[in-house]
Amino acid sequence: MINLDWTAMVDSKKSNTNEFLTQNSTIFRIMDEITVQSLKEKIDNQKGFLLLDVREPFEQYQSKIDVENSVLIPVGELADRIDELEDHKDNEIICLCRSGGRSAQACELLQEEGFENVKNLKGGINKWAREIDDSLPVY
Repeated sequence: MINLDWTAMVDSKKSNTNEFLTQNSTIFRIMDEITVQSLKEKIDNQKGFLLLDVREPFEQYQSKIDVENSVLIPVGELADRIDELEDHKDNEIICLCRSGGRSAQACELLQEEGFENVKNLKGGINKWAREIDDSLPVY
């Protein structure tokens, strides 16, 4: 069991969500998430970001958020293809998958590689299909 001194963490200047908490040689990251509603607002307002889809190609074929600045890199290939994202290292990257699990793994990997502005789409494409675009299938 790992004990964290939460009082010290909150009092420290490093308490923002992109900082690391180190205790007993274990690194903890607080993952930022974005809701489907907030993503829709970013798309509608043409806010600059990269949408990183970490699903398999067949999944994107059946259900896709159509935005200009997006890329498909399956989570299993991400470590080997991380260099394809180097130009976006200082930009906001929003990761998505079917329901949020694989994209959370992608966010962790990107953070480990020094990407600081990474967010996980909460609920993934299925939540998007249920709440934003009901023309897309939920699978």
